[in-house]
Amino acid sequence: MRRKEIIRPDLNPNVSVDCVIFGFDFQQLKVLLIEREGDFPDEKSRLALPGNLIYDDENLNMAVNRVLKELTGLDNIFLKQIGAFGGVDRISKETDKEWLRSIRAHPDARVITVAYYSLVRISDYLPAASSFAVTANWYNVDEIKDLAFDHYTILKTGLNQLRREISFRPIGFNLMPEKFTLGQLQRMYEAILGRSLDKRNFRRKIMKINILSATDEKEYDVPHKPAQYFKFNEANYKSLVETGFDNFSF
Repeated sequence: MRRKEIIRPDLNPNVSVDCVIFGFDFQQLKVLLIEREGDFPDEKSRLALPGNLIYDDENLNMAVNRVLKELTGLDNIFLKQIGAFGGVDRISKETDKEWLRSIRAHPDARVITVAYYSLVRISDYLPAASSFAVTANWYNVDEIKDLAFDHYTILKTGLNQLRREISFRPIGFNLMPEKFTLGQLQRMYEAILGRSLDKRNFRRKIMKINILSATDEKEYDVPHKPAQYFKFNEANYKSLVETGFDNFSF
């Protein structure tokens, strides 16, 4: 039986929020997508960013946190606004039009969406789909070629924002566990930037800016020489920021 969206009378038919949630599994940059229930020709056309309409009595920040929790179960996540999307052709695909007719009171209304993005450690969150989301899972960003509505454009905008920000703030550490190797850290940067980095140059710069602290621990049960684990040194990073340093690009 198809899940029905609970429609409150104060649901604003013209304003929505969408979420681009990035994660990293030590190999690939991931994004959290929901699979919508309905009649779709294939799985790809079912996939969408977590998003929904807002209520008249909530601001955008309240709405985006509510929507993300309702659709995926994720809660208490820092979300940053990346822009508004209001193209007249946002709802141009017939499959999306039919889906809206099945769950919305005003399926033909023009909707302006405000998008947010965040970086989370995959291990810290277990997505749990609900409402009109059948599933909520992590997908490789570089394997996604299209999504519902204009969500692919929103995803690319979030990715470009991430690439810009990581060059002047080490936000990528939000994706990493507390302890990590230099190889894992380099792979994270490569996954975000979408290109390979020279191992020697990467390690020389990351050690020079002094935002890592070495631990006494090393990898174990690996088929190669065990690598040392490091931690992000937030105190040193804050000291750098106070001096105006903002060159974290590779």
